[in-house]
Amino acid sequence: MTDPLLIETADRVLSSVATFEAIEAAEAARWSPLIWDAVAEIGLPWISVPEASGGVGGTIADAIDVLVQAGRHAAPIPLAETGLLGGWLLTAGGIDVGDGPLSVVPGHLDDDLRLEGGRLFGTAHRVPWASSVERVAALLDGRIVVFSPAHGIITQVSNVAGEPRDTISFDDGQIEASVIAPEGVDAQALRLRGALSRAALMAGALGAMVDLTVRYTAERQQFGKPVGSFQAVQTLLVRVAEEAVLVDLAVQVAAREAERGGGHFEIASAKLLANEAARLATRAAHQAHGAMGATREYPLHLLSRRLWAWRAEYGDAFWPVHLGAAVLDRGPDELYRVIAEGSASGITL
Repeated sequence: MTDPLLIETADRVLSSVATFEAIEAAEAARWSPLIWDAVAEIGLPWISVPEASGGVGGTIADAIDVLVQAGRHAAPIPLAETGLLGGWLLTAGGIDVGDGPLSVVPGHLDDDLRLEGGRLFGTAHRVPWASSVERVAALLDGRIVVFSPAHGIITQVSNVAGEPRDTISFDDGQIEASVIAPEGVDAQALRLRGALSRAALMAGALGAMVDLTVRYTAERQQFGKPVGSFQAVQTLLVRVAEEAVLVDLAVQVAAREAERGGGHFEIASAKLLANEAARLATRAAHQAHGAMGATREYPLHLLSRRLWAWRAEYGDAFWPVHLGAAVLDRGPDELYRVIAEGSASGITL
């Protein structure tokens, strides 16, 4: 259940520190101690991590609410990696999460990171903020492995939003911990949690895009009246708004089902809808803004670039294929039950 006080607090703190200037500075420096310290001070990165593991408690739904606010403010910090993803992995392995930012190896087809004799070898790609965090968690050969990226060679890479997605290479690298992953903690579970985190961030960014577009079209005058009063522009506003509402609802349902211990179908659907919304809503929002939306000085690009970056993470083309295959496997007679009941219908991916 949504906690209004938590949402209000996250919104207030992020509003004060995740300003246009601070985000631009973070993209240049590849890190923002200002934004991180502000959210860390009140424990936002560790929501959903049990207190016994060094977190602050709370539910998956609470963590998702915070990520929606982070997406709304385009906050360039590893909130999802520290709590919902990294915190989950460390807790599952009985490892304390500590008090600093974490990152996670998301797992890509071209990764060859591996354990040999308790040492790290190979390469992991697109690791969020690897050059700024002290610890990284990974799932390797059925084990939860924690290591410092400083023990490897880091190649700095950024996504289209300017967020660090670094490459780490090891040749006989040291590890901090390696424990057998318990049942249910595997690559599929990480992909699902990652997809849920990105869908939540995208839901927030879409909501902010609606607000920004409505405000601009109400203020911008053409032929003596607001451009938002023209039917063609109103059609664009409706498109942005309906995509934002649809994704927000899908994320809420997915978070609820994940909290119950399932949610495969709902998470896949939420990420699929968010991915499609990134394409449709950003196009409509930029059309409504005209040339202004393409300028560096105007904040629309902070949202649209992140939507496209998050769209590509934890499954882009993956979810339509696998969700479609799962539904097809149930057969035409079960189609309504699958759509109406989701996880209750036994869909797994």
